Amino acid sequence: MSFILCMTVFGVLLMLLALTSSYLRWLPVTTSAVCLAFGALIGPWALDLVQLDMRESRHWLERLTEVAVLFSLFNTGIKLRLALHRKAWHAAYLLAGPVMLASIVGVCLAAHYLLTLPWATSLLLGAMLSPTDPVLAGLVQVNNAQDFDRVRFGLSGEAGLNDGTAFPFVIFALLVFGHTPGNFDWVQGWLLKDLVWGVPMGLLIGYGLGRGVGHLMIYLRIKNSDSTTSPNDFLALALIAIAYVVAQGLGAFGFLSVFAAGLGLRQAEVVTTQSDVPAEHIAKPVLGHMESDPEAAIAKGDDDISDSQLAAGVMMGDMLAFGSLVERAMEVLLITLLGATIALYWDWRAVGLGLALFCVIRPVSVWVLVSGKLLNRRQKALVGWFGIRGIGSLYYLCYALSHGLPQDTAQTSISLTLSVVALSILLHGISIQPLLERYERSSAANRQD
Repeated sequence: MSFILCMTVFGVLLMLLALTSSYLRWLPVTTSAVCLAFGALIGPWALDLVQLDMRESRHWLERLTEVAVLFSLFNTGIKLRLALHRKAWHAAYLLAGPVMLASIVGVCLAAHYLLTLPWATSLLLGAMLSPTDPVLAGLVQVNNAQDFDRVRFGLSGEAGLNDGTAFPFVIFALLVFGHTPGNFDWVQGWLLKDLVWGVPMGLLIGYGLGRGVGHLMIYLRIKNSDSTTSPNDFLALALIAIAYVVAQGLGAFGFLSVFAAGLGLRQAEVVTTQSDVPAEHIAKPVLGHMESDPEAAIAKGDDDISDSQLAAGVMMGDMLAFGSLVERAMEVLLITLLGATIALYWDWRAVGLGLALFCVIRPVSVWVLVSGKLLNRRQKALVGWFGIRGIGSLYYLCYALSHGLPQDTAQTSISLTLSVVALSILLHGISIQPLLERYERSSAANRQD
């Protein structure tokens, strides 16, 4: 595919999305579903403009999907403003921990007994398909830092945490391939390195960096009267890169570190501003550098805005806008490539595996493992269904292809993973908006009562 053709294809897609956005919001169709269909149109099933071999493209696809997940994790982290001990977080911890483990076991059993796949391959599929996706779950995540709805908050926290907590089990499955059956001497090393050290240290490193950098930047901007002109997008890029590199360098998981960096940065804003309202809402008149003079905000009626609220508000608002732009651009690119590739790898066995995951394994795990005190029946039903699979699973697939996945199982792993992800985009993409609108109407009516 030439550069000119590539520019033409994506130019047409972006124009299509821009012109049809006002129509799509009234239809039960997400942007991801449109991109998937567009990708299928330009792939071998129709125009045959794009043919992507996953094995040959695994290295650059691994980095591209990795970057997409990192931006999404950071963006998710800075939207979650509640203190970590609050009850809304408890559901997220259960979803990212016990529910995810149950999903790994469930998919592994389904792949082995329904599809008669070897145990190692089944385990790898379970690990790759167990985490929900932070990139594609935008519609079901919190709308902003003041959104504390239990369904949205739980799904957001889960998507932020489980891309990192699933990683040790992907590594575990790859280690199973590399060792002789019956030899478990390596398990202790995996437990110590990847679980006991990698997971908690990733969270601590990222949270500490985010919290420290947040306090430092707010202090410097107040001291130097530079609340509205500093390059906050550079700060976001720097914090993502440093949190990831430091965690990886110390043997921890970079995904968890980047998510925790976003959380730490948000908590720095909470502590500094001492307000129940997110600083970006308070400092809205100067967000986006629309006004370079803070006094203009005061002239518009914001007389009680403090220097710390202004500095933190502009910083957080700019980061959210920048992260959202990169996240959406990556989503469009990667889902379009998935649509163009799926024709070469579509596997009908994925229908049974995907339906088992979406309709049985995930809902039952949520129903059994999440307390009714955290989520009521209606909320459990929604959380059980909204287990969207996406870019995170594609990253793990590319990682496995680059880190020792045997050639004789590569084709099966590729076809089933891509097919289940595509099925998730279609099924969840069609159902998200109607179900969420019904839930929000019902929640609003209950609040009025």
